[in-house]
Amino acid sequence: MGNFITTRDGTEIFYKDWGSGRPVVFSHGWPLNADAWDDQLHLVASHGYRAIAHDRRGHGRSGQPWNGNDMDTYADDLAQLIETLDLHDVVLVGHSTGGGEVTRYIGRHGTSRIAKAVLLGAVPPLMLKTDTNPQGLPIEAFDAIRAGVSADRSQFYAELSLPFYGFNRPGATVSKGVSDAFWLQSMQVGLKGALDCIRAFSETDFTEDLGRFDVPTFIAHGDDDQIVPIVAAGLESAKLVKDATLKVYPGAPHGLVGAFKDEFNADLLAFLAS
Repeated sequence: MGNFITTRDGTEIFYKDWGSGRPVVFSHGWPLNADAWDDQLHLVASHGYRAIAHDRRGHGRSGQPWNGNDMDTYADDLAQLIETLDLHDVVLVGHSTGGGEVTRYIGRHGTSRIAKAVLLGAVPPLMLKTDTNPQGLPIEAFDAIRAGVSADRSQFYAELSLPFYGFNRPGATVSKGVSDAFWLQSMQVGLKGALDCIRAFSETDFTEDLGRFDVPTFIAHGDDDQIVPIVAAGLESAKLVKDATLKVYPGAPHGLVGAFKDEFNADLLAFLAS
């Protein structure tokens, strides 16, 4: 079946653990699972690193508890994985919601085991539009996601893959395979966990967590990200993380695909080696 840890509340968390060397721990986006990172897991494991990725609670092959589908618990699950495997000198890599998980982990658990961090198309500091975050997205945008998931989640996920990978843009090279894989992973999320996670990724304020970063941090974001728009995300996080390196990928979507994937993979290896 694979590897599992059991968290403090009894939830089983599935993880992959490939290769050996310095640990690189990946956190995936909503509504996916660790498989979304397979290309990068294989890449870094093939270059002498230990590549680890887990399915967030509620997602993929992990348990589907009614409770705990919130950013604090996601971060604590990640901490328990790192502690159970007794990992040190870790490079944390988080995409989208996973970037929030990594950020909240550092905010709650510090960097005693962490050497570097990568935030890719990540949700921090805050996705939701508020009086103090006017560039965020209105609550109606997230209500629409909840409505779509609740009404016909299969169709919703099938359609979501298009803006996720920029396949709805003129001249885009569309991969039905990538869209099918997105749908397949998304359909493994329990409905309660999926709905709770929408609130977690959209309404959690990571401002204070970002201020606790004290390790080299690479912030990568596409400027045509239709899911987590860069203006309230990567651009703002780069101002809050001390000595962060920001790279904007022109024309790149939210999901890793095509030339953007190749470029990020090269940047990831360079950052790991730096």
